[in-house]
This record gives sequence, C-alpha cells and structure tokens, in this order.
Amino acid sequence: MLDLDISEFFDEDGPLATALPGYKPRPSQVELSQAIGQAIQDRATLVAEAGTGIGKTWAYLVPAFIQGGKVLISTGTRTLQDQLFARDLPRVRAALAAPVTAALLKGRGNYVCHYHLERLQGDERALKSRSEIQQLRQIQVFAGISKTGDRGDLAQVPEDAEIWQRVTSTRENCLGQECPRIRDCFVVKARRQAQEADVVVVNHALFMADLMLREEGVTDLLPEADTVIFDEAHQLPDTATRFLGSSVSTHQLMDFGRALEVAGLAYAREAAKWSDVSRHLETAARELRLTCAPLDKMPGRKATFEAIPNPEEFDEALLALREAVDSATKALGAVAEKHPDLMAAARSGAEISVKLKRWATPGRAGGALDDEGWGRDDQAPAQDPLGDGPSTPAAILEGAALAEQWTGPAVRWVEHGLHHVRLHSAPLSVAQAFSKFRKPGQAWIMTSATLSINGEFTHFTSQLGLDRARTGKWESPFDYPEQALLFVPRGMPEPQSPQFLDRFVQTLLPLLEASPGGTLVLCTTLRAVDKVANLLADAFDDAGHDWPLLKQGEGTRRDLLDRFCKLEHPVLVGSASFWEGIDLPGDVLTLVAIDKLPFAPPDDPVIEARLRACRAQGGNPFSEYQLPEAAISLKQGAGRLIRTESDWGVLMVGDARLVEKPYGKRLWRGLPPFARTRELEEVLAFYRRKRASQDQ
Repeated sequence: MLDLDISEFFDEDGPLATALPGYKPRPSQVELSQAIGQAIQDRATLVAEAGTGIGKTWAYLVPAFIQGGKVLISTGTRTLQDQLFARDLPRVRAALAAPVTAALLKGRGNYVCHYHLERLQGDERALKSRSEIQQLRQIQVFAGISKTGDRGDLAQVPEDAEIWQRVTSTRENCLGQECPRIRDCFVVKARRQAQEADVVVVNHALFMADLMLREEGVTDLLPEADTVIFDEAHQLPDTATRFLGSSVSTHQLMDFGRALEVAGLAYAREAAKWSDVSRHLETAARELRLTCAPLDKMPGRKATFEAIPNPEEFDEALLALREAVDSATKALGAVAEKHPDLMAAARSGAEISVKLKRWATPGRAGGALDDEGWGRDDQAPAQDPLGDGPSTPAAILEGAALAEQWTGPAVRWVEHGLHHVRLHSAPLSVAQAFSKFRKPGQAWIMTSATLSINGEFTHFTSQLGLDRARTGKWESPFDYPEQALLFVPRGMPEPQSPQFLDRFVQTLLPLLEASPGGTLVLCTTLRAVDKVANLLADAFDDAGHDWPLLKQGEGTRRDLLDRFCKLEHPVLVGSASFWEGIDLPGDVLTLVAIDKLPFAPPDDPVIEARLRACRAQGGNPFSEYQLPEAAISLKQGAGRLIRTESDWGVLMVGDARLVEKPYGKRLWRGLPPFARTRELEEVLAFYRRKRASQDQ
C-alpha cells in the first residue's frame, strides 16, 4: 500500500471510500494531499489554504501516515486536539490499515497532579464551598481510575472550576524528579507515550511552550519530529506573540509571598524571618498597585511604558518590588534543598525575578525606536533557571540573574484590573524568533481556511518569517452562490454612531423572523455583546417572541453551543471566541450577523506599537497590517455559516464600509463567493425560496 500514489487512497474504490460511509472523492482534496506529501518528501515548508469542505484533515493525515517518520500535529485549540485524536485520526488509520501509533499530549495544567491533590485533601478548610468539596471528591475518584488523568475526561467538574488550579501543577510549582508521586505522574506518562508514538497530537500553545523551553535548555517536553503539521495555522502569530512575551501580576506575587511563608515556617523556620520576608514582598506589590491607580481613568485601564501617568513613582515602586523578590528568592535559595516545597517556592521566585527584569530597561518618550515606549526586551532569560528537575540553590540564583538581548524591540504595558495589576511584555515581531525554530531537514505543513488575502500569502508568511515557504490555495467544493447570500443593508449609520447598534438590531429583526433556524450574532467587542443582547431581549418582548436568547458569559462556550443545538430558533450573541472553531451544520444555523468590520482595537498595546513601528519605517499601517488582519477575521466569522454541502443561509454585515469604502473591496473579495445584495426584500425572497425547497 505504501507504494501507491497518494491519489489512489482517495479513489471511489480506494481504502477511504471503502472504510468510511458517505465518503466522496474531491479533486481539491487529492491535490492538497499530493502537495502536502511532496512537501513532506522534500522536507519543505508548505503554507496551504484549504477552503471549507475540502477535508484538509484527511488530506494531511494520509501522507503523514504513509510516508513514515515521526509526525507532530498541532491544532489551534484543545477541543480540536481532542476531536482529531479521538475521531479523525483513528478513522483514517483504520481505513489505511496503517501500522502507526498515536499519542495525545497537552500542557501539564490539563492533568491531575497526585501531589497537589493529596495536599488539598489534607486541608479541606481551603475549600470555599460545598460544591468544591463535592468536586474534590469527584476528582479523587477520577484520579484513582483514570489512565490519563486528563481533566477534560471528567465532565462532572466544569472546565473553568477554580479547584482545577489547586489539583494541577504549573512549571513553577512542579517538584519534578523530587516529587514523591513521580512514578504515578500523569504528565510523565503522557510525555513518555509521546516519545514512543509515531504521531503526536498537541496544540499551538504547547508547541510554543516547548520551543521556549528548548531555548532555555529543557528538551523533554515534546519529542523530535520529522514533520510538523499546523492545523488552524492562522492562529500561530497570536500564539507566538503570547508565548514569546511574558506577564507578572500582583496576584501572582501575593501567591508567591504566601507560599514562601508557609514553606519557610514548615521546613526552615530558623533560617529567616519568613513572615517578615513575605510581608515585605506583599507590601511592595501593594505599593505598585497604588502607583497604578491613575490607570483606572485611561482607556482600557492600561498604559504602555511610555504613557504611564506617574513614571517616576512607578519606576521607584517597581525597583522596590524587584529588590523584594530578589531578596526572597535569595533566602529561599539558601535552604531550597531541605524540602521540595522550598524548592518549588524558589523556582517561582526565580521565574518572577527574570520576568521583572524585562521591565528594568530605561527609556520613555523621546528615544530612538528601540527605546521608545516599547523599549528593548533586553532582559529575557538566557536559559531556564530551574528546569523541570532538581536544582541547586546556586543554579536558582544564577538562572534568575542571567539575561540576553532579544533580537528586536518589544512593547511593555501595564494593565490595572479590579483586584490586581499585571505587567506585560511582548515582541513587536515574532518572525525572526519563530522562523529559527524549524530544524534543518524538518517538514512544516501549515494549513487553514484563512491564510491568504485575495490569494496573497505575504501577510501570513512575513509574520512568521517564512520567506521561502511554498504556498498554495485550494478552493472549497461548495456552491456558495446557491447556498448563501451576503446582505449589507442600506441606510446604516456610521459604525461609530451612537445609533448604530440600535439600527443594527432593528434591521436584524425581519431576518430573524424569516430565518427558520438558529442565529449567530458576532460582535467585535464585549460591550457590543451586552448592548445587542439587551436590545434583542427588549425587541423580543415587544413583539411577543419567545425565542431563546443566549449571550457570551452566561456559560462556557461549550455549554452555550450545546444549548444552541438543542433549542428551537435560538439566537446566540458572542464576541471573539465565537468567530472561529464552531460547526453548526444544517438548519441549526441559517443566519450569521456581524455588527462591524473586525478591525483590531487601536488601543491594544501590541497592535498600537506595531502600527507605530510600521509608520516609522515608512509603511502604511492601515493597508499593511490593520486591513489584512480584519480580512482574515471577517473570513473566519463568515465561515461559520456554510460548513457542509447541505448548509444554507444569510450572512448579514451591518457595516456599510464593506461596500461603500474603496478598501471594502479587498475585504469582501476575500470572502467565499456568496450571492450579494443590499435589499431586504431579496433576503426575504431568498429565505422563502429556500424554505419552499426544504418542504418539497
């Protein structure tokens, strides 16, 4: 079988058609699979845009299975990761009768930690409610019978339950080889299985975490691979930015203070006045919070380094905090070998110390590009100060002090929450850092439905430094002009107008009455989600409609989508997390409404800094950055409507700039080729025609 041409696996009488009921050969799927197979054979980088409905998962699984070697598949989310491992991968493997083994690997926070679970069991007073006591008991039973310890397998305890934070480990508080339950460790078992498997399924966050740890000298997280396949690759730039940056919060500092006091008093009481050390640290953290109080009056309650209202007070408070952290870490380092809890606390201190050093570089308004506001992140750690195993106190302190220069500028900003302050840093560009992670002789396959802008891949490839990548676009097999209609209503106010959302909802109501299935309303901000949901609720009451109204924030995304599929004529209002990764086929979803064009908010510190950098280099920030990003986001949102060959419906975009502004053409041309109209009557006629055909 391995000698067959890839196309033979997709034939009408091939192994896929024989083993998978309802399988239909698609020329675009075959061509995509052949291109992926060639890239794997050539050890090349391929950026492949695969339109919805092509079957890109099978297109990359077939060559991955038949061409051998170690394969790493990275998905955009843990949900997609589970779906790939539990459904798609076994089906294709069985169809091909491929003798490959597979493993699923997630970040350590997804696995129950026996050590932390037992510590919490011994201190049930730490539990906040009866529900948490019940959740703890459920986790205890689960940990005793589960083979994986994957918290996603325990549906009785919600994903966002706070108790998970106390029964899982972090890199900072993991005891590594010194843990008394190391032999039972679910993380160790999962990593061992990944090392032995032919195909390993991970997610982008874990992949980036592995790359960062390899830079720091830790090499046992992910196995070496001959081929890396990135599914939903459009998420990689944001994921890379997040992981190449760092953040420290006053909440984290308070936790560190409490942990060091408890460990110090328990195992090294005579070594230091631990309560004083903890109190000094907490005082410094609170002083920093106080100096950041003016941020409450600033947009988004945040400010870049150069825009901090009281810079001298802030710098003084930050210096005092750094000294307090360093002093605490030094005290812990002197006794860390006495007990694993002391070592874990020392690890936390060293990590925080390194992150705070990123804020030590002076430079505010008036400097050169590298020193202006976003500064240079010239204090990034050269290596992991503590690794995943035992470390000496000397290594802890040495690691905390190590630093090396980044290769490019970074943006730093402060965020003031209700109960905490968070210091952030992120690189302006991840291109140079990300591109160097591809090993010689390693094939990289990047695929998604949204990678190009009007057929051009430059925006995506330049973001990740993939200058020599092969690119290709394979169109969807769907009959978009017949299946869907794009509606941009006339007479809408300007998007910034106070009347815009009111008019948007008024225009939406006739479509809700005509649409037989569910409706997904996608908003560009959380504020708009609240406003639109309230307006819809009032409109439903006035008109006597009892349609179920669901709103982001009233449950987890999974819960809301499950309810959406079970209800009759539901309306779900959501923001960013609902723009992608959602499949609602058939009559479950027959209307998608987008309020405004999804331009990124200009007050986002990273985006603001990137726009300024583009302008400083003589570029056009709008056309070179904002417009391409909006095009990809709009394409993702529109992609929720048609997921199968039998889907149909209307996409309403309330923002008239899509057709009335010159740049709008670049946006709507990037959308699937829906039929288009600006007339409400044509939309209603579309619904009547489709409903009539459904009734026949």
